[in-house]
Formats: sequence, structure tokens, C-alpha cells
Amino acid sequence: MSPKRATAYVGLASVLAAWLATAAGLTVAPAQQEPPAPVSSAHSQQLAEEIQVQATRLRERLAVAPVPRQPSRNPFAFGPRIITPTRRAVAPAPAADPADAPPPEPPLQLVGVAERRTDTGTVRTAMITADSDELFMLSEGETLGGRYRVTAISETGVELIDLVTGASRRLVLR
Repeated sequence: MSPKRATAYVGLASVLAAWLATAAGLTVAPAQQEPPAPVSSAHSQQLAEEIQVQATRLRERLAVAPVPRQPSRNPFAFGPRIITPTRRAVAPAPAADPADAPPPEPPLQLVGVAERRTDTGTVRTAMITADSDELFMLSEGETLGGRYRVTAISETGVELIDLVTGASRRLVLR
């Protein structure tokens, strides 16, 4: 061990010893207790009367206070099951003879209009699709599936006549 290190150890040990000696020499003085003050009986009697008056007022107020409601439900328990009456299906009134009813209109959509210039003028062709993914290219006067006849084709729409009902149907570009 080097002399510097030995000197450092001795110095630290002496500082520690001095600190411990100082701490051991301190004493804590006991706290002086004062004797309780004598309580006069007149003062205590007056205090007891005030407490009795306040207690009486409190009982009167609690007598007219609303009673807390009982809980309407228990969040930790399932309630009774309410069974609703089942509805009975009413049979629809018989329609007129189904053979007389026209077939429903098929969903048709106009997807485009083509123009071709000829010597006699402009000839337009309507491109119509159905749900069956078929593409129909029709000019004026042609029929669509035997049900509709193309009566007029404009730049933005086509006019169809239903051959079954005679009703007019217009398709426009979207």
C-alpha cells in the first residue's frame, strides 16, 4: 500500500470517528407537558346544551328529508325476460290472374351512344347492358329481347317502347 493511500484511509477514519462522537453526544430534551386547564362546569354545561339543540334540529330536518329511492335495477343480475307476442303472417290477398300480369321490367342500363356519319345523315347506335352481362347494340327501329323497340336515340339517352304493355321507358347515360 502506498503512503498516500494509507494517509487517505487514516484521514477518512478520523473524520468518521469525529462525526459519530458528535452524534452520540446529542441528547433530546423531553417535551414539557402542561397540566390540563381546569374545565369549568358552567362552560361545559352550556356546551352540552348547545349540542342538544343542534341534535334536535338535525333530527327534525332528517324527519322531513326525502327517503332515498330503492334501486330500480340490479346491474349485476339479469332482469326478467319480456316475451312479446309473435306476429302471425297474414296471407296476401290473391292478386289478379298471374297470367294477365305483365312480366317485371328487366334492369337495363345505357352505357354508351355511338355515332356514324353517312350520306343520309348521322346514325346513332345505343349500347345497352342487362343483368345477364349481355351487351346489346341497337339502332332505331330494332327490338331488344323481343320486349322493347327502340324509338329514338339522342346524344344522352334512348327511348324504348314496351311491346307487352305499350309503356314508354327512357334510359339515360350516367
